[in-house]
Amino acid sequence: MTTVALAVTDGMLHFELSLAYEVFGAAPVGVPGSWYDLVACGPGAVRVGRFRLEPDHGLDHLPRADTVIVPGWADVDQDPPADLVDAVRAAHEAGARVASLCTGAFVLAAAGLLDGRRATTHWAHTRALAARHPRVTVDPDVLYVDDGSVLTSAGKAAAMDLCLHLVRLDHGSSITNAVARRLVVPPHRDGGQAQFVTTPAPAPDNHPLAELFPWAIERLDQPLTVEDLARQARMSSRNLGRHFRSVTGTTPLQWLLTQRIRHAQELLETTDDTVDTIAAATGMGTATTLRRHFNRTVGVPPDTYRRTFRSRTLPGPNDSGRHHQRP
Repeated sequence: MTTVALAVTDGMLHFELSLAYEVFGAAPVGVPGSWYDLVACGPGAVRVGRFRLEPDHGLDHLPRADTVIVPGWADVDQDPPADLVDAVRAAHEAGARVASLCTGAFVLAAAGLLDGRRATTHWAHTRALAARHPRVTVDPDVLYVDDGSVLTSAGKAAAMDLCLHLVRLDHGSSITNAVARRLVVPPHRDGGQAQFVTTPAPAPDNHPLAELFPWAIERLDQPLTVEDLARQARMSSRNLGRHFRSVTGTTPLQWLLTQRIRHAQELLETTDDTVDTIAAATGMGTATTLRRHFNRTVGVPPDTYRRTFRSRTLPGPNDSGRHHQRP
């Protein structure tokens, strides 16, 4: 029987912990053979969110497990406890497969397990992870990363994707599908977490581009060029590029593309406009161009994104107060 150990301590996120417990704690009906032996390991009674948890074993039990799961770490600005970091490192050195859920990646990084590896975490914290641990190659777009003996997931629901991936590795797709059906979740999701990332325009400030941003966003349906932006900002193209890099961290054309994609996402979520219409409204020109840039940036085609995120109700054509259900 494969032992899965949940590494718990004060400051863990209860959602990811509970999710892992649901996946590995109970076998789906009809599964042949043995399931996982799930244990919780911690330094003693711990506080997980508003819940109190009594671990089965101490942290020194982690090296005995086949797989160690590190749930989300609540305060990424705080260093994780040294005893937890040491125990996770010892487990990996003993041959355990170690997986982090959401911000649990900060624990793995503190243990040195992500050095020289590709990894991910919740999109809101990928920059912090990369800045604090420069030897880690942080991928902000994927739902999870499987680097053999070390695995990391993006935030929240992506933890489920990684847990199901582990079940798939151990028991195959058929059993994984059975687990997913029991939990009423898809056994596999398309795309990465880029489709969930919000990319608002920089807030108006006293920087030289403060008036340019809203001007450009109001004209996304037009074929704006760097020269158009520079002319509106009353500066040279070179000076414009320098200010864009300073304020947004990217180039004028890349910023424009990001805003066009963001606007396309809004239209896909809130309207029934065709992809051709949205392509025109966002300055992409054709549906083919929109699909190419959208798929490359967001990770899924526009139609897939719409099915996932579209609003379930829209105002009726002659009704400003009532709503009708979409077919």
